[in-house]
Amino acid sequence: MKLASLVCAFAVGVAFLPVAALADDPNDPTMRSAAARARDSAIIKRMNQQQLAYVRKRDAQQTPRVRPGDRAAYADARAEYDRKMAAWRRAVAACNAGRWEYCDN
Repeated sequence: MKLASLVCAFAVGVAFLPVAALADDPNDPTMRSAAARARDSAIIKRMNQQQLAYVRKRDAQQTPRVRPGDRAAYADARAEYDRKMAAWRRAVAACNAGRWEYCDN
């Protein structure tokens, strides 16, 4: 029973230990030549450019199209919101000044 508990605790401990990444190992024997490092750098640059192209394409597809009428509708809605907020602020100021008819529960 103690051995099983010890093995279980060891397994949990090993699972939670950080694992060293081997991606940038300075002692990697395959990266000792300048040609290998240049090839690796070119591969990474190509992968980064592909990812950038993918992200730009995705973002372009997700960007909502704004029509001219949308801007006018937004401006009207924003003006209405501003009017309502100004009325609410006046009511709050009146309530704080003691005019109880402006106070809501």
